[in-house]
Amino acid sequence: MFKNIKRTVKKMFREILVYHHSSMEYRAKILTLMVSANGEICECEKQKLEEIAHSIYGNDSERAEILIDTVYEYHTKIITNNGLNFNHLIQLVEKESKVVPRYVNKIDIPMLRELYACTKDEDDRRFQEHILEFLETLKEDMQKRF
Repeated sequence: MFKNIKRTVKKMFREILVYHHSSMEYRAKILTLMVSANGEICECEKQKLEEIAHSIYGNDSERAEILIDTVYEYHTKIITNNGLNFNHLIQLVEKESKVVPRYVNKIDIPMLRELYACTKDEDDRRFQEHILEFLETLKEDMQKRF
């Protein structure tokens, strides 16, 4: 019970309470692009998301859980059309990459391909492939500039 309350408070005030929150939110946006491409998060994607978050943050399971919660929060906003849509999320990632160029180092294509492997529908796979290509190009372009 206390853990859930603590998690909710951190979620609500993550800008104040979470160290390097903007970096973590950037990662969440990248992951959300992949899991929200088909409109729902399947069990495979949930499991891979959990593995990815814990591999990113290692021993800091609390930070990994906040990352996962943030991905679900962005996904819910996209699905319910609550102030965020998929195109806007892409624009945010691109803008933040230009404002803070070191963020592109957080784009880990092999890690994102793990989420791609969960998708079975051919149209969704093509869409995710376009997302991966966009992220790869964005990363390469930003690394060339800086």
